[in-house]
Amino acid sequence: MSIPTSVLSDLLEAVPQLRPQIYFKASLTALSSSDLDQVLASTSEHPLLIASFQRERFYRQEAHRYKRIAERTNQVYVLAAPETDFTNASGFYETVAFDPSEPLSHEWHLVVVGEHHSTCLICRERQGIASLKPSSDLPASLDMESTRQFEGIWTSDPRISQIAAEFLLKRILIYRPELAAKIELACDRFGLSLPQKRRSTKKKKAANSSSLLLSEPAFQSSNIEQTDYPIDSDPFVQRLVTYLQAGQYKLLKAYRSIAIQERKERLVNSITAAIRRGSDTGQPLHPEEILKVAVQELGQALSVCRCLIYRAGAGDAKTTIAHEFLNLGIASISGQILPLQKNSLFQEVVKQREPIYIADTQIDSRITDSETLEEIVHQFGIRSWLMVPVLYQGKLLGMVELHHCGSEPNQWTVNEMSLVEAIATQVGAALIQAEAYGNLEDLNQQLEALDRTRSNLIAITGHELRTPLSTIQVCLESLATEPDMPLDLRQVMLSTALTDSERMRKLIQDFLTLSNLESGRVQWHPESLPIEECIELAISRIRARSAIEELPEIITRIPEHLPLVRVDGDWLVEVFAKLLDNACKFTPPGGHISIEVHCNGGSMLEVTVADTGRGIEPNRLEIVFDRFYQEEGALRRTTGGTGLGLAICRQVVNSWNGQIWAESDGKDKGSKFHFTIPIVEKAEG
Repeated sequence: MSIPTSVLSDLLEAVPQLRPQIYFKASLTALSSSDLDQVLASTSEHPLLIASFQRERFYRQEAHRYKRIAERTNQVYVLAAPETDFTNASGFYETVAFDPSEPLSHEWHLVVVGEHHSTCLICRERQGIASLKPSSDLPASLDMESTRQFEGIWTSDPRISQIAAEFLLKRILIYRPELAAKIELACDRFGLSLPQKRRSTKKKKAANSSSLLLSEPAFQSSNIEQTDYPIDSDPFVQRLVTYLQAGQYKLLKAYRSIAIQERKERLVNSITAAIRRGSDTGQPLHPEEILKVAVQELGQALSVCRCLIYRAGAGDAKTTIAHEFLNLGIASISGQILPLQKNSLFQEVVKQREPIYIADTQIDSRITDSETLEEIVHQFGIRSWLMVPVLYQGKLLGMVELHHCGSEPNQWTVNEMSLVEAIATQVGAALIQAEAYGNLEDLNQQLEALDRTRSNLIAITGHELRTPLSTIQVCLESLATEPDMPLDLRQVMLSTALTDSERMRKLIQDFLTLSNLESGRVQWHPESLPIEECIELAISRIRARSAIEELPEIITRIPEHLPLVRVDGDWLVEVFAKLLDNACKFTPPGGHISIEVHCNGGSMLEVTVADTGRGIEPNRLEIVFDRFYQEEGALRRTTGGTGLGLAICRQVVNSWNGQIWAESDGKDKGSKFHFTIPIVEKAEG
């Protein structure tokens, strides 16, 4: 035998003044833990404690607490619907296994009745919210425990706790009649009774049942004995539960937002995948096939009356409807011509590059004031109208239209309109991609040009490597075949071989460096540092590794109190070193090189490396930064060097958003190389 009503229903019927509240599971867990900890902290009471769990697995999480409480009192009763080994038993405390079909299987109870402290937590799970399905607003992948909601009562009123205890003890006797003597002792001790169900005054409940405020009810009913017992609810716990409640509602709102975003992404991905699948021949889809796929996917996803996607440019006078999705009972307009120049809505979209939404075409002044639009609305049966442009880099490629053709206007949500905009963006990108694939001739020409560039690069690189290799080979063969070679000539041969091997090493190193810079594989480590230190390091490096017997004079003109620069110090030293190395190669020993630094009035320092060498012709000032460029030509060099130094400098300077350029008055009139470096921004305040 079981009682068909829930404990919460019985309690509310017995005490109509009680106002049920809504709790999340996290809040109930906090309340239960607080009540149990309060019992464990007490040293003078031996209370009656009754706990009821929906399932055995929930009981197991708190079993250790009840075992500790049972060491102080023999009046502990735990109820649960059995799942594995939970049965009626008398151990540390009494366990009661109720039938899973009982209303108890949907409730959560914790009742404590003591001499000086009583609490009552009686809650019932809200059906329809506890078992959220994948079709709801929340993602199916989320842990549903965090979204479970209960309605019920939490109070420290002693009389309410006694009434709840009586209802639960009555149920315990049904499943464990052998506990009658023990339960009678508890009733005698705490003034409880187990008569037939209390009669209710049937008074109207005092307040809204869904109130979330944690307040104690005021009892005025004549059938409840008024007591002077203190209300022992902990204000801290009340505030904690209020905080948890607010957090759970925010979490639910975030979950719903995530679900909407997931739905949007799934649809965008499905349309994108359909667009990119290609035709049966494995070739990319034709632009018309893209529109055909997108209009069907979008129309089905939003269940609109009519969905149109058509090609149209900003200056087109008209277009023909070729792709549409229709719901049942909606007339087709495929093949009909849409006027565009006289369509004020279309022209507004062209001008604003933004969607337009007409909630009700019968009252919107943009429709009623235009004969063309009124005719379109009447002919197509449009009641609500949404137009979203298909754009690519600001260029209008077409239009997506949604038509609602019912007797009442339709309210598309912000999320639905955002979804249509996302699809329109994907369609625009796919159209451009399809058109690019369609222009195979241009692509082939570009590939041929790239192939020529690759061939030239191989030829130049081969020349740069072959020349020093040939020199090294001749020197080594001479040393090997002529053992009687004079010592001074032998030294020349060795020196020449070492020089050319170093040239090859520098070429390979510079080539790898430039390749890493151009491919973005360099890891930058910006820091704040004085530019003077970088200049001194670069000059020291040039003097240490220079193969030139006599270097030109190097003069530095650096003002005092320059701001710190914000760059990767190693790479800044490399830029200075390569510019100085370049200047040394083209400046005779009697000339000089100068380094000047000054603020340009903005967020940059400007550096100038000038020399008195052979200069650069005006028509070559831009190409000197190209790979393998030298004044004498890539394959006719007499001056040493890899031809990659200035190209590396350009890549490094560009990486910190600086600029680099060259100046020269012409042949034999010297050169100036300028570049800018970002300075450390001054702290505000």
